[in-house]
Amino acid sequence: KGCLRREGWEFGRKRKGPLRGPRWHSPSTSGKPDWLRHTRAASERQEESRVVTEASENRASGVPGPTEWSVRSLADVCDACIATRDPRDAPDVSFRYVDISSVDRETKRVVNARALLGREAPSRARQVIRAGDVLVATTRPNLNAVAIVPDELDGEICSTGFCVLRPVPAEVEPEFLLAFVRTRRFVERLSCLVRGALYPAVTDSQVRAQCIPCPSLEEQRIVVSSLLAAMAAVERAREAAEARVGLAQELLPATLQEVFRSLARRGVAMRRLGEALRLRQEIVHPRDKPSGDAMFVGLEHVESGTGRRTGALALDLSQLTGRKARFHKGDIVYGYLRPYLNKVWVAEFDGVCSVDQYVYSVHRDIAIPGYVAWFLLSAEYLSRAPISTTPGQLPRIRLDEVAGTRFPVPPLDEQAKLVSSLDRKAEILTGVRDSAETEADAIRRLPSALLREAFGETP
Repeated sequence: KGCLRREGWEFGRKRKGPLRGPRWHSPSTSGKPDWLRHTRAASERQEESRVVTEASENRASGVPGPTEWSVRSLADVCDACIATRDPRDAPDVSFRYVDISSVDRETKRVVNARALLGREAPSRARQVIRAGDVLVATTRPNLNAVAIVPDELDGEICSTGFCVLRPVPAEVEPEFLLAFVRTRRFVERLSCLVRGALYPAVTDSQVRAQCIPCPSLEEQRIVVSSLLAAMAAVERAREAAEARVGLAQELLPATLQEVFRSLARRGVAMRRLGEALRLRQEIVHPRDKPSGDAMFVGLEHVESGTGRRTGALALDLSQLTGRKARFHKGDIVYGYLRPYLNKVWVAEFDGVCSVDQYVYSVHRDIAIPGYVAWFLLSAEYLSRAPISTTPGQLPRIRLDEVAGTRFPVPPLDEQAKLVSSLDRKAEILTGVRDSAETEADAIRRLPSALLREAFGETP
């Protein structure tokens, strides 16, 4: 917003004087833009007419907006002739292929164009793209997989899963077009038109029927220049914030590793986990006609690497359709599938969990539950415990593999002190991580805010 203002733009409905940027809000008295009530039954022609009428009403009613800005359909400002070619006609010739997975939905760039031989071409590899084309994924348009074709991909091939928008040079700037197809208004209009549940998609004609505000090319360049400067600043901030998130995520694992390595260096007595843990085998089965309520804590309710429970689900046991494992307060609930996810939790109450979790009670004369749980969360445990990988199955740690893993066992009073210290540090470190993630999430939302300002959308 600051960058746009420095270029002479103004924002807001209440601001007096001429506006150097687009504002084409709907003057709806309901407080909701008309386009939110767009239905699938509306034809493409009706949609174009409605947007044009909306722009005219805005100007007549005094809603800020430059009278010289026209509203055009994408079909009017983009070339309709997109060449096609079947790479399989030249089976030994290599080409670069852009499909939907090649587009980074966050940065809106083509980041992974695959090099293929003609014989390897998928059936959807047909459309010839040119530098400056704007690609709009027609499958799941709500995900907004859009990008501009860079110079190095000029003449290559993209999937028919894209609508290729080739800007007419006298009508629209490529970067201005890319900015427009990133807007929430464009995304939500397409999302209202999707067909199909398993493969929700829109057609190329529906994309091309969408309307775009078209200022002069000079004004488009002003918008683009300001947006590119602002987006570059946002990208630098995003990368820095994500780097901070990465560092914050490493703090707790590094702390745990140092604690347990220091115990090993001191020569603390080692014992097998099987000596400290006893598997609890209390299975609740629907055929036993259980009754009453219970709290369910599954793998999805335990945060990776922290031992923190993030949720729970109240169950009516009489309605069970599958088996559940029962746990008691103080038990260790351990996710043995994909153990590298580190789903470990010390139960705060009695309840049930998935049978994809082991439930252990702890021999209190050997170890404290919290101490064992912190060890299970550490890289030291994962480096010692063998993980079984069987074709067709998820990686897992089996009961005997858990039981056979050795761990340091200091005196109980030292364990208690370590648990207290680790609990405090974990609270601080997860707070640092959460703060960094909140900052990163806020920065990721900035591009949407900049686009709303540039194209005059309401928040």
